[in-house]
Amino acid sequence: MEPPEDMTSLSEFDSLAGSIPATKVEITVSCRNLLDKDMFSKSDPLCVMYTQGMENKQWREFGRTEVIDNTLNPDFVRKFIVDYFFEEKQNLRFDLYDVDSKSPDLSKHDFLGQAFCTLGEIVGSPGSRLEKPLTIGAFSLNSRTGKPMPAVSNGSGLWMESLRTTGLEASGGVSGKKCGTIILSAEELSNCRDVATMQFCANKLDKKDFFGKSDPFLVFYRSNEDGTFTICHKTEVMKNTLNPVWQTFSIPVRALCNGDYDRHDFIGEFTTSYRELARGQSQFNIYEVVNPKKKMKKKKYVNSGTVTLLSFAVESECTFLDYIKGGTQINFTVAIDFTASNGNPSQSTSLHYMSPYQLNAYALALTAVGEIIQHYDSDKMFPALGFGAKLPPDGRVSHEFPLNGNQENPSCCGIEGILEAYHQSLRTVQLYGPTNFAPVVTHVARSAAEVQDGSQYSVLLIITDGVISDMAQTKEAIVNAAKLPMSIIIIGVGQAEFDAMVELDGDDVRISSRGKLAERDIVQFVPFRDYVDRTGNHVLSMARLARDVLAEIPDQLVSYMKAKGIRPRPPPEAPESSPSQSPACTPPASPLHTHI
Repeated sequence: MEPPEDMTSLSEFDSLAGSIPATKVEITVSCRNLLDKDMFSKSDPLCVMYTQGMENKQWREFGRTEVIDNTLNPDFVRKFIVDYFFEEKQNLRFDLYDVDSKSPDLSKHDFLGQAFCTLGEIVGSPGSRLEKPLTIGAFSLNSRTGKPMPAVSNGSGLWMESLRTTGLEASGGVSGKKCGTIILSAEELSNCRDVATMQFCANKLDKKDFFGKSDPFLVFYRSNEDGTFTICHKTEVMKNTLNPVWQTFSIPVRALCNGDYDRHDFIGEFTTSYRELARGQSQFNIYEVVNPKKKMKKKKYVNSGTVTLLSFAVESECTFLDYIKGGTQINFTVAIDFTASNGNPSQSTSLHYMSPYQLNAYALALTAVGEIIQHYDSDKMFPALGFGAKLPPDGRVSHEFPLNGNQENPSCCGIEGILEAYHQSLRTVQLYGPTNFAPVVTHVARSAAEVQDGSQYSVLLIITDGVISDMAQTKEAIVNAAKLPMSIIIIGVGQAEFDAMVELDGDDVRISSRGKLAERDIVQFVPFRDYVDRTGNHVLSMARLARDVLAEIPDQLVSYMKAKGIRPRPPPEAPESSPSQSPACTPPASPLHTHI
């Protein structure tokens, strides 16, 4: 039988191919205790959301909620739907206005306050629900209306006058005045995330091979609205049998129901639907395989065999955000290379040199990664370790020392706390060597091993300048760590050759030790020099660095949870009404067309 023209070639079909769309997140906005700007009634609030460009740092209006009349405690119905990237710092700004007329010009309405945050900050908050005070920072007065207008942060802690073209004049304003609270909730949006797992067998199929039986396989097509069919799955080929039992396979429900075929001999076809398959193994799921050409030619033709559904099960596929919303905390640890190859910290040629004008490569890399990942750890206490230095008072060499000097508790308060401890260590320890990774990997692995119920996941950032000295021990430590809830990021600074680091990053070849393969790929390595912007734009180059080293973390976390059979916990109860849940997935009863 000639294949229909609208069907994809089997040789070109890959069920895992195709671009994966970004995760979409729906942001819901509520406010409490807004300023009352109306004389005879309460305010009529409107919320405007802005996003910030990564390159030019300009704020762009993303969207507006509806106006709610006469309330200081609005719960806006209109949502903001944005693409979410774990590995990027996605700055958001929310401005509140009291709407006085139908004009779309914001300068004609009373400014009630604003809040800044990142999308990661919202998602990483307990239950993906963030409360922030609204403030009227430094603002400007519109020369036409006399109304206050917000000044806009440029992303670096400075304030700029906004909307100069509308005739705004700078005014001192009431800096930092509190004017209510904004409540931001994030909910992951998805098409149906259910995955169907099923198994088929067949009996008494037609014999197609001259010297043997047949080599049958099943091909599944879903029906399109225009009457055409699209291939969605192909089983393995069973050699030389008329009674095959194919292996169990899984396929997303959205793929199941939403050429030249290498000149295969056509046995027959049958049609079913998702709803019929969902009944499971029963008399309803035994299908006659019919060859239309044979049926037309032979009056006594019955069928070309039967296909029986042996099993069918559906479960929802869990995402990174499911685990984060269920309370999974990401424990961030940093380990910094204090070996002598970095150079004398007091000299400007040193990779550890502390310039009064700019951060060194270690501090830049730490800040770029830390400022994104910090929002997924509620207590913001981060262990910080050093390796390869001689410690006071006796000069012993350590490859696992706390930067804050506290052996009992190496945690620092926030990214700023890590930077302070790092600078202090440079003043007190002596750079030495060699470059050993295994002790810090083992240190974090011990912590990760203590909690393996899915409530915590550890990420170790190693920043180093040199060629690794304990390769065999590090490989063994990574293979052992791959069983645990942890990932490792390595950033190489300086001009050294980092060939060994590429080996640890198991993208091409899975790392092994003593003949034992790592269960998962948990290491991501990048050289810092690939992200140095010659124009001096550190903000953009470090954003690219963070994006590349953090991009694999969500999949690594989910792969661990899946391997251990850990499901996300239900989101914690919000103090007020929880944001509405996405509707349950109810796939349509689209017909499926199956060929053998």
